[in-house]
Amino acid sequence: MLIIGSHVSMSAPGYLKSAVEEALAYNANTFMFYTGAPQNTKRKEIAELNVEQAKKMMIDNDIDIKNIVVHAPYIINLANTTKEETFSLAVSFLKQEIKRVEEIGAQYLVLHPGSHVNAGEQIGLEQIVKGLNEVLEQDSSVFICLESMSGKGSELGKKFEELKYIIDNVKHKHLLKVCLDTCHLHDAGYDLVNDFENVLNEFDNIIGLEYLKVFHINDSKNPCGASKDRHENIGYGYIGFETLNRIVNHPKLVNVIKILETPWHEGKPYYKKEIDMFRKQLFEEGYRNNELSD
Repeated sequence: MLIIGSHVSMSAPGYLKSAVEEALAYNANTFMFYTGAPQNTKRKEIAELNVEQAKKMMIDNDIDIKNIVVHAPYIINLANTTKEETFSLAVSFLKQEIKRVEEIGAQYLVLHPGSHVNAGEQIGLEQIVKGLNEVLEQDSSVFICLESMSGKGSELGKKFEELKYIIDNVKHKHLLKVCLDTCHLHDAGYDLVNDFENVLNEFDNIIGLEYLKVFHINDSKNPCGASKDRHENIGYGYIGFETLNRIVNHPKLVNVIKILETPWHEGKPYYKKEIDMFRKQLFEEGYRNNELSD
């Protein structure tokens, strides 16, 4: 069964219940959300998030809570060695986020590996390992999904080898998984359009398909290798619907959760239409000019 959804909002007053309602409006059977604003550390108590109501709604609509995804906030940068306070904040806040995900009942927390801030790639990778070793506990029920990045600035995680280094050197590596992002892979130089099977085989050989749990599905506004990370709607970018559909419906990726993070226009999303196209495996030319969320 295709497990597909999108990023949704978890805002007042419904919080997690509203997130489920939004996902259902897109005909999704999974979704991804932040537990609070991604740019700061302000968080509501779990008791205020309508978790039990949301869980009941998920059960009633065949959404498995184990398939929903939480995204860690952008302010977490475990790779930073230039500011001790930034690294300390990343460690302490990531610990809190893991606890919140556990309390909600989800199991996947997507994390940007971090940026080395011109300290050097190896130093940054070692700092990420250090941070994860401080954060991860043996008996945790939450998996950290390291997200592949586009390589803009001093981002780490743009190559499979960098993700592998982190996984191989963390003590509790059983708690690490991977989230691949199609736009990030494309912008990092992986040729999804002409060579996806070899890209997938390369990932399997370097890291292992068993680690791949989440796939962010986005088209890209930029050519392959641009290192820009600018998402585009499905079929309107350099990757294209045919390639993205091949990825979404790939037989080796059946159990991988697919999450759309494509742009909104005039305050409205295209998620319902994009999900529908992947279910039908049929691109609707010019869909952005029609009703946006019908």
